[in-house]
Amino acid sequence: MKQKPFGLIAAIILAVGVSGGAFAADAPAKAEKKAEPTHAERMERGKQIASAVCLACHGLDGYSPISANPNIAGMPPDYIAKQLELYKTGKRVNPIMQGMAANLSPEDMKALGTYYFAQRGKSQAVARDKKLAERGQLIYRMGIAETKVPACASCHGATGAGIPSQYPKLAGQWPEYTLHELRAYASGERAHPMMNTIAKRMKAEDLVAVSEYIAGMRTR
Repeated sequence: MKQKPFGLIAAIILAVGVSGGAFAADAPAKAEKKAEPTHAERMERGKQIASAVCLACHGLDGYSPISANPNIAGMPPDYIAKQLELYKTGKRVNPIMQGMAANLSPEDMKALGTYYFAQRGKSQAVARDKKLAERGQLIYRMGIAETKVPACASCHGATGAGIPSQYPKLAGQWPEYTLHELRAYASGERAHPMMNTIAKRMKAEDLVAVSEYIAGMRTR
């Protein structure tokens, strides 16, 4: 068989090499992973969103001027971000909050959580009925053995500070808001397997008592 001249083979190899090199040069570089925002950057972004979107209902300091809306100052940041995600996806239903969360990015949600967790205002909610608050304290700390209601403190903490991403801060919450949510859990209007079961096992007066006690709690 007749061999190809060495010069021709070398030219072919050189051409392939040049072509491959050109392709590599033209290939888009891998996008660098975007750095996580700093705490200060998240705080600033969270404040901007809070000022524009959240102020009317939750206050800039996270303490709502209206008892029908929750106080969210000091709420675990992961919990706030998670709830906003649930609103945006429709897994938690509230027409107003779903509209507010619709245009928030995951980073916006984290920023709001970071900002509101850092607020150190003072709740205007107070326990107004001593007898009810004392009953609520027993339930919060010890539960109700006869109906297998666990102590609220087992999930929300002894001081009501909550647990990040899982359970909200309760201390200093408006009693009207807490009672509304407990009733929603009891009726199944708000879905949460654990809270649905617990609230259904509680008497109407026990729901009121716990709400009253929580209003007077303070974490700081």
